[in-house]
Amino acid sequence: MKKITIAIDGHSSCGKSTMAKDLAREVGYVYVDTGAMYRSVTLYALRNGLFTNEGIKEDELRQQMPNIQISFKFNPETGRPDTYLNGELVEQDIRTMEVSSHVSPIATLGFVREAMVAQQQQMGKDKGVVMDGRDIGTVVFPDAELKIFVTASAEVRAQRRYDELKAKGMEADYDDILKNVQERDYIDSHREVSPLKQAPDAILLDNSQMTIAEQKEWLMQRFNEATR
Repeated sequence: MKKITIAIDGHSSCGKSTMAKDLAREVGYVYVDTGAMYRSVTLYALRNGLFTNEGIKEDELRQQMPNIQISFKFNPETGRPDTYLNGELVEQDIRTMEVSSHVSPIATLGFVREAMVAQQQQMGKDKGVVMDGRDIGTVVFPDAELKIFVTASAEVRAQRRYDELKAKGMEADYDDILKNVQERDYIDSHREVSPLKQAPDAILLDNSQMTIAEQKEWLMQRFNEATR
């Protein structure tokens, strides 16, 4: 069976990462969470005082981009890859609401996207990769053999995020999360550099009313069709 590149794009908190991780494990592909990469840059910026009341210290961040290296290591306990920032495990740190509320402005910066896209293309150069994000099928791998665009209602996505945070024992407020989801949708779709949009050849998946099992079955069918 030929190896292909799988690009999964879509709105925040619609389950892209979960479905991409599961598919990669199922078919023996490498999984790359590009959202975690932008979250890692955001965490770096927060830790290094690069956010002010006026915005982001762009010049300082631009100078420090060569110091930001993001990698993924497989975690045998969870069966999924963990995110590392400059060799430090940051999987939990990048999932907080503080990072969530700061990530979109970071992801709009052209020099940040350029650096991340270069790292992503290097990770996927040999195919056999599942990558999810906002611009994988349009910018990172426009020639991907299988492109999926995932969406769900903002309310459903906010509830999922709320449940996820609560399950991890983290503080969560549904109204704050819904507001964050709606704000991120607007910023992601309206930014000048690599805005979130469905590639013309991407297959649309609205998973608002789907179970995880139904979603997995749907995705496997698309994978089998693309690799025949």
